[in-house]
Order: sequence, then C-alpha cells, then structure tokens
Amino acid sequence: QVQLVESGGDLVQPGGSLRLSCTASGSIFSFDPMGWYRQAPGQQRELVASITGGGSAYYADSVKGRFTVSRDNAKNTMYLQMNSLKPEDTAVYYCNAEVPATTYRSKMTYWGQGTQVTVSS
Repeated sequence: QVQLVESGGDLVQPGGSLRLSCTASGSIFSFDPMGWYRQAPGQQRELVASITGGGSAYYADSVKGRFTVSRDNAKNTMYLQMNSLKPEDTAVYYCNAEVPATTYRSKMTYWGQGTQVTVSS
C-alpha cells in the first residue's frame, strides 16, 4: 500500500509564497496523473493542479499564473509552488495519485492526509 505524505503547509501573509511537497513511500513512476486538491471549511474538495507522467500540467482558473506543479520521480515527490497567495487560498491541501487501470485491474487512487495552508494578515 502506497502512502502519500504532504508537508509544507503554514500560516503566511497575503502575497507570500509556500512550497508544498507530497512524498510517496514508493516509486511515483507509475502515477499518472498526480494532483493537488484543496478543501476549505464548508466547501467541497476541488482540484487545484495536476501533472501527468509526461509532465503536462493542468491548473484551476483560480490559481493559473500563481501556482506551479512539478514532480521529481527520482525523489518520489510532487511539489506545488504557490506564489501571490490570497486569503481565499486558505484550505487543507491534499495530494492525490492515480495508477491507470490495466486489463487485469481497475484504476487505483491514493490520497495523503492533508496539510493546512492559511493565508492571513
């Protein structure tokens, strides 16, 4: 069973930056895609950014131009660089990873436990 562990969440002022990390207990080579989700109090979990095995990235409109997702397969780690943070970015951020289905098994999905990001002055 693969485990995903997020880190890097913190309290930061508006306009500040943070870098989140998601480290897997094993190889992430087969994870396609990996993604960052967030959930604010009273709201549904939403996709923030994702990255395929080939390195193609997707961003939610609300974070385009401010957030950058990347992955380092050699370090079994995915990152989310967050710049120009806003109070509305406050949420618990979750790491997600999927292993595509094959002829012999269904798709597998893994989640981390989450890391709190708070943007406030």
